[in-house]
Amino acid sequence: MKTPVNPQTFRTALSLLTGAVTLITTDGPGGRSGFTASAVCSVSDDPPTVLVCMRSTAPSNPVFRANAVLCINVLTSEQQMLSASFANPKLTQEDRFALASWDQLTSGAPVLQDALLNLDCRIVDTHVVGTHDVCICRVLDTRIRPEGEGLAYFNRAYHHLGIESRLPA
Repeated sequence: MKTPVNPQTFRTALSLLTGAVTLITTDGPGGRSGFTASAVCSVSDDPPTVLVCMRSTAPSNPVFRANAVLCINVLTSEQQMLSASFANPKLTQEDRFALASWDQLTSGAPVLQDALLNLDCRIVDTHVVGTHDVCICRVLDTRIRPEGEGLAYFNRAYHHLGIESRLPA
C-alpha cells in the first residue's frame, strides 16, 4: 500500500494550480473582515453558486460565520499590493479596508470598487474538511469591470494575465 501524500508535498503540488487572486470580504452583526484567497471556484450556474475555502482557525472565520454573507472580489494586476495587505497578519482589519474604496451590492458585504469582478453572496452551507471550512455561497449580485488585467497566483508568485478584450461588444 502506498503511503499517503504528506501536507508539504500536497501544498507544493497545488502551487502549480493557477488561481485567481481574490479578497473575500464580509460585514454584518459579526463585524467587518476580509482575507486574501485563491481557493475559490464555481459550483453551479443554476442557481449561481460558488465555493470559498477558509482556514477553520483563521481569526476572521467566526466573523464570516456570524454574518453569513461575503463578497468575492477578483483582483486586477494593479491590486497586487492590496492582496499582500489583506494577507498580512500584522495589519488590522481597519487598516486593510482603509487601503481601498468600497461600496455594497445586495448582501451588505464590502465590495471593492475597482475589482475585475465582484460576486456578492450569501453563505448557504458550510462543511469542515480537514483544516478548512468550505463555504457554499449563492451569488446574489455581480459587477464586472469591462477591462483590465487579471491577477493570478502560480508557483508561489503573482502573475499578470492580460487579454485584449474580455467581453463581447
